[in-house]
Amino acid sequence: MSETPDSVVRTYTEQHRAAFLDDLAEWLRIPSVSAQPEHAGDVRRSAEWLSAKLRETGFPVAEIWETPGAPAVFAEWPSDDPGAPTVLVYGHHDVQPAAREDGWATDPFEPVIRDGRMYGRGAADDKGQVFFHTLGVRAHLAATGRTTPAVHLKLLIEGEEESGSPNFRALAEQHAERLAADAVIVSDTGMWDEDTPTVCTGMRGLAECEIQLYGPAQDIHSGSFGGAVPNPATEIARLVAALHDADGKVAIPGFYDGVTDLTGTERALFAELPFDEATWLRTAKSGAASGEAGYSTLERVWARPTAEVNGIGGGYQGAGSKTIIPSSALVKISFRLVDGQDPDAVQKTVRAWVESRIPAGIRHTIAFQPATRPCLTPLDHPALRAVARAMGRAFGRKILFTREGGSGPAADLRDVLGAPVLFLGISVPSDGWHAPDEKVELDLLLKGVETTAHLWGELATALGPVRRIRT
Repeated sequence: MSETPDSVVRTYTEQHRAAFLDDLAEWLRIPSVSAQPEHAGDVRRSAEWLSAKLRETGFPVAEIWETPGAPAVFAEWPSDDPGAPTVLVYGHHDVQPAAREDGWATDPFEPVIRDGRMYGRGAADDKGQVFFHTLGVRAHLAATGRTTPAVHLKLLIEGEEESGSPNFRALAEQHAERLAADAVIVSDTGMWDEDTPTVCTGMRGLAECEIQLYGPAQDIHSGSFGGAVPNPATEIARLVAALHDADGKVAIPGFYDGVTDLTGTERALFAELPFDEATWLRTAKSGAASGEAGYSTLERVWARPTAEVNGIGGGYQGAGSKTIIPSSALVKISFRLVDGQDPDAVQKTVRAWVESRIPAGIRHTIAFQPATRPCLTPLDHPALRAVARAMGRAFGRKILFTREGGSGPAADLRDVLGAPVLFLGISVPSDGWHAPDEKVELDLLLKGVETTAHLWGELATALGPVRRIRT
């Protein structure tokens, strides 16, 4: 039987599996924890290791890009076809803090393989999912007979994602010409589960604020003054109570302006997923589902904007009683945003809403953290279809579609580069991101290799030849 490109990819991947896993384990031994200053040198060592490995892989350009914080890695491998589209891969090489005493069965920075899984901090989030691109591009060349990829391939692997990517947008803006791309692949995501390969089509944005209310200049006696002066703790409670209406919708005027509604097709695709609400509730450690009326649980988490109280306080919190009217109170609120919402506009509507509800005698402040924009790729986008085809070839089954309820820097790349963002990940919920005993399923990791081996040809066909001045 003659070999097909797909069988060549599979054979090549298996032949290089051991060396690939050895290299990944070596990288995982570097404790690149961006949140802890004592590991700043390790984060830099991680960047240097990756840059050297990408050159060894075949990338003719592999550079370390400095930021005011941790360094990023940029690599580029031009196609010998000058009209080929350009694809930029995004990921991160920093990891969450981890220590044996957190509950790990083994040293988190001494990876081990047990039962077809590699355990170690960063195995799934995100070193494993970055690293499968190295073997994937070599398998792509082996299967096609090419000496360069079918696309102009670029990588941008940042070093501060686990610290909130504080310098990422500025980095993307600074290097926008070199990062120019026709599509962006984000490999910092996952699949539905081990048996259900999926492609994520979008992530929600995020706006966070802290509201402080101030009443009396100091705590005062509730017997002498209660009922006669405004109480900031009471007003905080009223503010929170007014945040949603009886149907669970956010009751802030203008909050839903611009929201892209779910289509019937998208709702049908979500319904195809093997979702069990009872199991989901056990994972959530919750006794009941709740939220905006008229939407399923998955639709609420993935495709609807939210307002959540993250913390609230004011007045006496100790044992027993202290009969006071507190001088201040606060609430912390996070708003998850969906496609079509502008974070700046949302902040303005929230500010106006708060100001309209503050009674005489109460002063207030409201402070927002830097916002993250939502990101969504339409289901009919040719690049998204190319990702699904490539994954389908690797997994040999139908690919379903999901979204992510969380947020990330993907939208910054879309905004700065003006390119669609696609998500490609093979991690599954049991991988334990940010938790003790983080792991990656080795069979799925190798499916990630196969997917990327197919992806560059699929994208070259889907996006077609382009005419652009390359820098």
